[in-house]
Amino acid sequence: MRKRPHRRTCTPPLEPAIKAPTPASWAYAETFVPEDDVLARARARADELGCSAIAPGAGAALGVVAAALKARAVVEIGTGTGVSALYLLRGMPVDGVLTTIDVEVENQRAAREAFAEAGIRPNRTRMIPGHALDVLPRLTDSAYDLVLLEAGALDVDEYLEQAVRLLRPGGALAVDNALHRDRVADPAQRDPMTTSIRELGKAVRDHEQLLPALLPTGGGLLLAVKR
Repeated sequence: MRKRPHRRTCTPPLEPAIKAPTPASWAYAETFVPEDDVLARARARADELGCSAIAPGAGAALGVVAAALKARAVVEIGTGTGVSALYLLRGMPVDGVLTTIDVEVENQRAAREAFAEAGIRPNRTRMIPGHALDVLPRLTDSAYDLVLLEAGALDVDEYLEQAVRLLRPGGALAVDNALHRDRVADPAQRDPMTTSIRELGKAVRDHEQLLPALLPTGGGLLLAVKR
């Protein structure tokens, strides 16, 4: 007697496919990789100077991306006090070089202090003071493995154009604060900053050279790989 072929049956889901994490789960994920004293002091300096710093969960994710890419050449727009740079440098190979741009010299001075505390050799960082859109055009085409932007600039098209130009094929674009305090997801929020960040997200999503994903960690981490 011939056996009937086995048929797989799908059990209907008991819960919706998309379910927001509980506050406890979100907090657990954000602090899953604990920060050391060097990062804690760099974050405290950011509070003192009034500049933003990447959230711990997003920073950890950024370090993983840098490590996965074996990123030896990275551009960061917005040095701050070095919090995101520390995550990047720890994920990069030991011969990797981070180019970081900030209009505030005082911020970069604080970042240098953090790098020294972390034992990072001076030749692993290239700090450039000035406005990003004045500096970026001087950097080499397709020479970088990763470009990090801090969402908030109003010159969306120019920043995205420069980032894509700088990336090698297979390189990654990262945009921190892509959800902007939960305002981006709310269509009723139409202030210039929220609108600009929302437009940047759409431009990345629709760009023919980019494969994107938006992670709800920290203030939102938008990632995209250049095809």
